[in-house]
Amino acid sequence: MDDRGRLAQSLKRKDATHLRLSARSLLGKIGRMQRLARHWLAPIVEANPPRGTGALAVALLFIGIGWYGAVKGGRVAEFKAQLHLVCDNLASAAGMRVSALEIAGNGQISREDILAQAAISGRSALPCIDAAAVRQTLLENPWLREATVLKFYPGGLRIEVVERAAIALWQKDGAVSVIAADGTVLEPFTGGRFAALPLIVGSGAERAGNDMLKLVSSFPDIRDQTEALVLIAERRWNMRMRGGIEVRLPEHDTEAALRTLVRLNQEKGLLTRDVAVIDMRQADRVTVRLSDAAAASREEAIKESIKAKAKKKGGAA
Repeated sequence: MDDRGRLAQSLKRKDATHLRLSARSLLGKIGRMQRLARHWLAPIVEANPPRGTGALAVALLFIGIGWYGAVKGGRVAEFKAQLHLVCDNLASAAGMRVSALEIAGNGQISREDILAQAAISGRSALPCIDAAAVRQTLLENPWLREATVLKFYPGGLRIEVVERAAIALWQKDGAVSVIAADGTVLEPFTGGRFAALPLIVGSGAERAGNDMLKLVSSFPDIRDQTEALVLIAERRWNMRMRGGIEVRLPEHDTEAALRTLVRLNQEKGLLTRDVAVIDMRQADRVTVRLSDAAAASREEAIKESIKAKAKKKGGAA
């Protein structure tokens, strides 16, 4: 009995000692955690946030919830429009509505069209305008080669644009478009102000046309009689003249061929003759094909000449 009693007392003392050590260890860990919490959270606890921070945090929370719902419901565009409207209203109430608006550099595009494309209205507020996004949106218009959007707080906005110039009409597959020097299609041709532009025809002509138009323009006598430039197989050009003559130019050394054409026209009035085709594709010769009427007239003249010679021979016999 005595031995069992001593053993039980020994075990109880060991258990008590273990519990005291475990309690001390736990208290030590809790103390370290408290010290770490005070160290890291002290700046937040001691901070003095400005008024409205809580309201802003709540607003951001609701915006986040709304965005999540819009994504899940497939109504992102509608949500963004509503959010932008809220932003405009709040910023306008703070005195930052766009009150001084300037647009510079536009000629072909109206002020109204630029503002509509940029989604800027009388209710727009400066902080809610994303200048980079507005610029990219404006550059989607083919008439605009460059755009700059500048914001001047509290309410000034300036939009500067650089427009492309229309240089020609381009015909392909029966459709005619107004194009710029780099081949950009500016708009469909509907007549009116662009009717006097030169006409180029064929696949690839919109890209190669600017260089050819410059070359032809260096020969005013030829330029003024040219009705259209037709790109053949994206390799060489034919010229359709106002009198109906087709001039077939070579693939290489086109400038030399045009010089020859100018000389022949000055010396022989080639472009005023009753011809259908002037073929200049061979460097060492120019081939001319008469029009159908001229060919028939020439054939009739030859027949008459043969008859006259035969009659003369018969009379002499």
